[in-house]
Amino acid sequence: MRGVSSWVSSAPILVLGGLAAGAAAVEEQKRADCPTFWTTTIFMPTTVYVTAPEALMSSNIVSRPSSVIGSPTGSSSRSVVSSTSSSASQRITLTTSLTAVGPSTADSASGSVTASLTVTLSTFTSAVEEPTSTQVPIKDPITSSVTSGIFPSSVTSGAPGIPTIRRPSPPPIFSGYKNAIYFTNWGTSGNSSYQPQELPVSELTHILYAFADIDANGTVKSSDAFADVGKRYARDDPHNRTRGHNAYGVVKQLYLHKKRNRNLKTLLSIGGFDYSPKFVPVAADEARRRVFATSAVKLMADYGFDGIDLDWEYPADAEQGQHFVLLLKACREALDRFSFQHRIPYRFLITVASPAGPVNSHKLDLAGMDTYVDIWNLMAYDYTGSWDNTTGHQSNLYRSPRHPSATKLSTDNAVRYYEGLGIPPNKILLGVPTYGRSFESTSGLGQAYAGVGAEGGGVLLYKTLPRPGARELWDEDAKAPWSYDNTTRELVSYDTPRSTLFKARYVRRKRLGGAFFWEARGDRAGAASLVNTMSKSLGWLDQSPNHLWYPMSQYDNIRRGMPGP
Repeated sequence: MRGVSSWVSSAPILVLGGLAAGAAAVEEQKRADCPTFWTTTIFMPTTVYVTAPEALMSSNIVSRPSSVIGSPTGSSSRSVVSSTSSSASQRITLTTSLTAVGPSTADSASGSVTASLTVTLSTFTSAVEEPTSTQVPIKDPITSSVTSGIFPSSVTSGAPGIPTIRRPSPPPIFSGYKNAIYFTNWGTSGNSSYQPQELPVSELTHILYAFADIDANGTVKSSDAFADVGKRYARDDPHNRTRGHNAYGVVKQLYLHKKRNRNLKTLLSIGGFDYSPKFVPVAADEARRRVFATSAVKLMADYGFDGIDLDWEYPADAEQGQHFVLLLKACREALDRFSFQHRIPYRFLITVASPAGPVNSHKLDLAGMDTYVDIWNLMAYDYTGSWDNTTGHQSNLYRSPRHPSATKLSTDNAVRYYEGLGIPPNKILLGVPTYGRSFESTSGLGQAYAGVGAEGGGVLLYKTLPRPGARELWDEDAKAPWSYDNTTRELVSYDTPRSTLFKARYVRRKRLGGAFFWEARGDRAGAASLVNTMSKSLGWLDQSPNHLWYPMSQYDNIRRGMPGP
């Protein structure tokens, strides 16, 4: 049989009391010279963690429940975990066999009691095959505060007598809507620079830091080491007089944001448009997939982040789509192995920047990918641009019967496609652009145009729109705005607080997971902010805690929990 580690994080008095009663029963039964079997059932709906990566399981692993329960007998034994399920009651029962040695004897043959501890978990799953997880109190090693954390637990029966340990999974309990944003390293320099201190962190739940690069052998690496860990901000040591090897730059600032906002998670985004071609040979090769996964997890931990985001734009065919599934599998295994090896009771996230248009989404095995994906960042924008022969809405919610050539794609169609393939809607974040797309020399919406302008290839930041002299218009069918200048004959498609409000209502009505924004530089501040509008409209933002303990980081200040400035 295989051994698994078990943690029981509540009702210790009941457990100790039960073991003591069992020991007393041993003494009583010894007088009668007959064996004893003692059973108790304890109901702990949110306090059990039983998990271990399958690759690390073996018959030689011995669990030590007494070290966790605090048994005075100092006993230890192997644990066998089995599971049963009832879809009607929606409960999963985990049974752990323990052996406790009575204090009055050293002879295990005559002084032992076999105790069957049955723990019943209330879950929101309807079958054993579905993963479960529980909320437990976790003491933060950095701040010493106690917060509600995730102890993922998923156990199903394999061959008779041999349990199958499945991957940890995200909590099924809704903890609030997610409001995420991409923050770029290149955006910290230049004329329109945007610094991490400007992020509206109180209105965000996730920050995706873009982008990490990929070596030919699969190694994930920084694309701008100076922006990541080298740049000095206010209160940073300009000459690194502090002892040790410290991280500065965006990485330090994001970690400080996490300390001050314990519901804020940060992720390392890998790839993006420029680096996406590098995914192709790496994902196709097993050895390079392993290198990619392990190096991505290492860089994530070095930076003190809560997960990784894969932005492959885009697999060219079904074969590359299958390679993407295998790459995600390698990443999930690497993250789970990392958590197990470092005894971290936290599920590090995998998110994917996924296409909304059928040309690219139909090449992906979305159902196969979903096994390993925690969040789908649905890129519900760029529906039109310089590649089209007519102007149109670039991020419309619905198709417009009055403007069919301007609404060839829609967000609603994309969401329905994902749902039709079995993607849980609460894992989908609706993407909102903080930029607009320009079309020049056109007579209006759905019409021909000539050029998109030299400025940013037709991409204009939302905070600069509408252009002086342009009039803002609204498409009621598509729930999408645009602006038009009769003099310059320029049309710009972009989002506004009005369209963002409709998208927030759509998220709530469709029970999606929330929204995300590309990217931080383009938004306005104050009431005109798209991020602010989404946050206020969604109302209840994700309350799940972040992770701050990274004793394996190569950076001393991250490893120490950033004790000083």
